This record gives sequence, structure tokens and C-alpha cells, in this order.
Amino acid sequence: MEIDFEKMGGLVPAIIQDATTKNVLMLGFMNQEAYQKTMDTKLVTFWSRSRNCLWTKGETSGNYLHLVSIQNDCDNDTLLIKVNPDGPVCHKGTDTCWGDTNDCNPVEFLSELQDFINKRKEEMPENSYTTSLFRKGINKIAQKVGEEAVETVIEAVGGTDEQLVYEGADLLYHLIVLLSAKGLRIETLANELAKRHNPNWDKARRIKKSHE
Repeated sequence: MEIDFEKMGGLVPAIIQDATTKNVLMLGFMNQEAYQKTMDTKLVTFWSRSRNCLWTKGETSGNYLHLVSIQNDCDNDTLLIKVNPDGPVCHKGTDTCWGDTNDCNPVEFLSELQDFINKRKEEMPENSYTTSLFRKGINKIAQKVGEEAVETVIEAVGGTDEQLVYEGADLLYHLIVLLSAKGLRIETLANELAKRHNPNWDKARRIKKSHE
């Protein structure tokens, strides 16, 4: 990877991003030596402009940044570094240097879940419920989605919120299995919903229907 350290007098900005939550945690600077030490130790090391020396994040606090990957930008002068942090990143004790909490967006787990389900479909391990669904075929998977939808409706009408969440999760899981069986993704549904969110979506049909 070619990094242009000369543009800023030997330093490049290093944007630190949590590899799991995708949240930006902090911004530091690296010189060639800091970059090389990061690669060698897999612990993110910066060049401290105030102390004029190398600084491995966490060497005092214990809150190390464990390297996952490094990407260079289009001009080869800014790094995006994905990490797994040990704890709060900011010296003030907050998760990020902007005071934000480094929480994972639960919705993003749906993509991870489908990746896992797709892996089950590819490997078909024994004693796996997901494997058993794929072996039963599309019709049975679709039937299961219907059953879970009915159970979700029942809990919505006469059950508790806790049971509604439980059955709704079952429904969503089996729907993702059905999508995987058809070679589709949960993101495809999200894209469809995003299209429908546009006020101009299906406008001609809706106008025509309003005049009937």
C-alpha cells in the first residue's frame, strides 16, 4: 500500500472506526514508523504531535485498539483504520472523541444473520435447524413463514408485548431463510421500502385510483 507521508510533512490522518459498530471513534496521525509498528504489533500506534514521539493507544489506560484492517483513500494520504477497541477511546472516558456512545445498530445485525444463514445453506451442517429448513425446500419454508405470521398476529391481538416480540423475531428469522433460499437478501426488502418512502413512488397509479 502506497501512503503519501510527504504531503503533510511526514504525517497522514488516521480515522479510527469500530469494525463492528461502524462508528467513528477518533482521529489521530501516523508517520511511517507509527504505521509500521501498527502493522507489526496489530495495536494501533500514532505519532503524538504534542509529545513528538510514538504513542500506542492504550499503553497507559489499557484501552488498546486492536487492528482489523487499514484502507488508504483515493489520494493515498488518509487512512481508514478499522479496529476492535478494548474500552473507551477518548481520554475523557467516553466511547468516542465526540462524546457519542459506541453502540451497535441492532438493525445491522440482520445482515450478519443472513450471512450466517447463507453459510448454513452453503455448508449444510448436521444437527442445524436452519439446515433442516433448507432440506425441506421452498414450499415448507414458505409454509413456516405463514405459520409464524399467524402466531405473530395472535400475540399482537391478544398476547403480551414480550410474546409479540418473540413471535415477531421468529417470523423475521424464517423470512430471511426464505429470502436466502430464493437467492435474495434482506437488504433487497430494505431497498424496496426506501423506494416506497419517496413521495413520487407509484404516484401515477395512486392518482389514477383516487379519480376512479
